[in-house]
Amino acid sequence: MEYERFVAIVDHEGGDLGRETAERAAQATLQTLAERLSPGEARDLVAEIPGSGPWLFTNSDPQPIDFDEFLHRVAQREGADEKTAEEHARAVFAAIGQAVSPDELDDLVAELPEDYEPLIAEAERRFDHIISGDEFYRRVGERTDLPLDGARRVADAVLETVAERLGPGEVDDLISRLPLPLHAALKRGKQRAPDTPRRMSRDQFLERVAEREGASSALEAFDHARAVFITLRESMTIDEFSDVTAQLPPDYAPLWLTP
Repeated sequence: MEYERFVAIVDHEGGDLGRETAERAAQATLQTLAERLSPGEARDLVAEIPGSGPWLFTNSDPQPIDFDEFLHRVAQREGADEKTAEEHARAVFAAIGQAVSPDELDDLVAELPEDYEPLIAEAERRFDHIISGDEFYRRVGERTDLPLDGARRVADAVLETVAERLGPGEVDDLISRLPLPLHAALKRGKQRAPDTPRRMSRDQFLERVAEREGASSALEAFDHARAVFITLRESMTIDEFSDVTAQLPPDYAPLWLTP
């Protein structure tokens, strides 16, 4: 597929971005992708998207760029915020999925880590759309009668504590499934328990949540944690949510089960 056609698809997949914005998004995403790929894979992509060489060409070893850093670099190159960069990168990966052969797409996916799942899903046309961070916070706010800032504080407190309680692999899975604004809290929790889950009862869990968010009582912390868990359940598939809750003791179940 010729480069001009590729940019036109980015424009369409991004919701009619306009030619100039679509090209800027394509160049920023492809240039950042080149930093993550081996030179051989980058050359293979150029062969299937003629005209993309100025942005995809590389002679360097792949850099260990995680998903958040990938979006940060795209945002810097575009001169955009990271939320916009994520939307544009999704459009570019959707265009890649249409531009290259199935075998080449498989080769590309094989070089990307698991946390690139939101972009890989776009390329594979699985339409695995993650709700936005604003929507996640809005739903928590509706369930707690808190304004957006309060809902964000509650969600971050619960997610940081959840990440302490889960194993690092499960935290990485959560990061790959949830919107970018929620990643920082999960990473903070993971840093507190980098190797193994931190054992804590439900009461200890709620005490940590209350301390982090400034809740006035354990009951308030329970209601807030419940709001976040129910929003998590809405944001993931049944199997994905079950993978998370399976790591928690049975007495945590009231935090997400419907009475």
